[in-house]
Amino acid sequence: MGKDSLALEAIGSQKFLPLFYHDDAVTCIEVVRALYAAGVRAIEFTNRGPAAFENFNALRSAVNTEMPQLLIGIGTIKNTKEAKRFIDAQADFIVCPVVDEGIGKLTQAAGLMWVPGCMTPTEINTAHQLDAKLIKVFPGNLVGPSYFTALKDIFPGQRLMPSGGVDLTEDSLSGWFGVGAFAVALGSKLISSALMKAKDFTQIGENAKKAIELIRSVGKINV
Repeated sequence: MGKDSLALEAIGSQKFLPLFYHDDAVTCIEVVRALYAAGVRAIEFTNRGPAAFENFNALRSAVNTEMPQLLIGIGTIKNTKEAKRFIDAQADFIVCPVVDEGIGKLTQAAGLMWVPGCMTPTEINTAHQLDAKLIKVFPGNLVGPSYFTALKDIFPGQRLMPSGGVDLTEDSLSGWFGVGAFAVALGSKLISSALMKAKDFTQIGENAKKAIELIRSVGKINV
């Protein structure tokens, strides 16, 4: 199985994608350790700060040494230069806030899964035509679950993942999965800046366990 299929399978199995950024490498590693211990097997580290590349490399080293089953992707990639830099740093998949054909082709040529960010039907169609196996619908809080109902009829079979507007509650998760979301992205509702500042990695792990339990309760995973 190729790396692109492995990433799609991992996200599809756990049904949620944790995402976060922090300036401190040690904090980043502890967050990932907590998520891994809770059962998470795919995460997105976001390219949203000056230490993103350095900290990604630190995470890559820790994952290779301690967490061999974990796939670590890089998010907030906006151009091919950034994409190539992180592909060379052994990112397992690439997540974007936009649709960029160059990033898509570069990522797919490397055998990795490309997850573009879309909002409008035109953007989704562009990503679909570029063979995006998974599309991030962003910002999800502006469109809501009802938007997915319309998209399913237009793009049957296309895997969609809302980012933004997903709460760590049964009602919220039921709403998104009930309209066909393939998975959901969870950022600050799972890994808040307050928890990272307090170095409360135990609670981050508990939040991840809660996400797994809630998703199980709405019938999406059986682990």
